[in-house]
Amino acid sequence: VQLQASGGGLVQAGGSLTLSCAVSGRTVSGNTVAWFRQAPGEEYEFVAGVGRGGGSTAYGDFVKGRFTISRDGAKNSVSLHMNSLKPEDTAVYYCALTDRSYLHRSTLGYDEWGQGTQVTVSS
Repeated sequence: VQLQASGGGLVQAGGSLTLSCAVSGRTVSGNTVAWFRQAPGEEYEFVAGVGRGGGSTAYGDFVKGRFTISRDGAKNSVSLHMNSLKPEDTAVYYCALTDRSYLHRSTLGYDEWGQGTQVTVSS
């Protein structure tokens, strides 16, 4: 199983970015996929996730409607559309996958991880 995260970069506050997680070896529709982030010196933080099958979604409390997670079965990928970015959103963003149906908000709930993509939001 491989997860390839991409789409990070440098953006000004208020701007937008779309991250993509390309999955190989498993189907995104048959697994639960989530995004986490880690800022320097901080713990991993749950950003968003999409459950297997029906595709229920969940978001971290800090998101407050700014981000949208979506799943593309044809491309076997999961995207995170981020709007109204703030400097405090600066972090390395990771996608993670599990075959469990429960949409965990803890890193312990995920078995497979991508390499991370850096998002930097300037003020």
